[in-house]
Amino acid sequence: MITQDLHIHTVFSDGKNTPEEMVLSAIKKGLKVIGFSDHSYTCFDEEYCIKKDSIDEYICEIENLKVKYRDKIKILCGIEQDYYSDIPTHNLDYVIGSVHYVKKDGEYIPVDNTAAHLSDAAKKHFGGDVYALVEEYYCLVGNVAERTNADVIGHFDLITKFSEKEALFDKNHPRYISAWKEAVDKLLPFNIPFEINTGAISRGYKTTAYPDEDIIRYIKENGGKFILSSDSHSADTVAFDFQNPSYEAFL
Repeated sequence: MITQDLHIHTVFSDGKNTPEEMVLSAIKKGLKVIGFSDHSYTCFDEEYCIKKDSIDEYICEIENLKVKYRDKIKILCGIEQDYYSDIPTHNLDYVIGSVHYVKKDGEYIPVDNTAAHLSDAAKKHFGGDVYALVEEYYCLVGNVAERTNADVIGHFDLITKFSEKEALFDKNHPRYISAWKEAVDKLLPFNIPFEINTGAISRGYKTTAYPDEDIIRYIKENGGKFILSSDSHSADTVAFDFQNPSYEAFL
């Protein structure tokens, strides 16, 4: 039984519930450890992330919850540090390193907004070559551990968020496979875990977790390790799908 969930979002970024509501949900579900990882501040897009002047409040609230619930659950205060974020993380318990944007021609292109947005970006910035956009994404992912000083690699293949309903590229294409393999190979020497992330399942975008199973197998076969994360944005999806036996072979 998985007894920890370290990828949790709250009202401090784009989550729906307070930190305390998420703690109570975790306790109810029998978790032993919950880790908060609200989105780090990004100056170019403030809509989804923690506000710059709220970071101290975020840390203080979670520190108070650590004390309040210390007899019931272990609470950690982390952050999901975006590749393009530069907020300090030395005073946090851990860092999830993630890539949410590709920067091209001075524009930050979100890879998880909509399929149409990605398609338009490929046409505008990559001459219609969607695989060039994919390659740029995985180039960033390959550097995310060093860039963010990550303890965990977040949703490795986030760019596949729309692949089941609005496929923009062929995941069996040699350029796609080469791009993700190169990123994995760059990350493996850091010896930090990759997420098996169930967030896209709980939000109805995919029926399988990040990363795709062929990527999981490649990471596993090459000595990589995993943790299971819900990427929860609401109290009802803490530890979402953690009882699925298909993950057991990789954890």
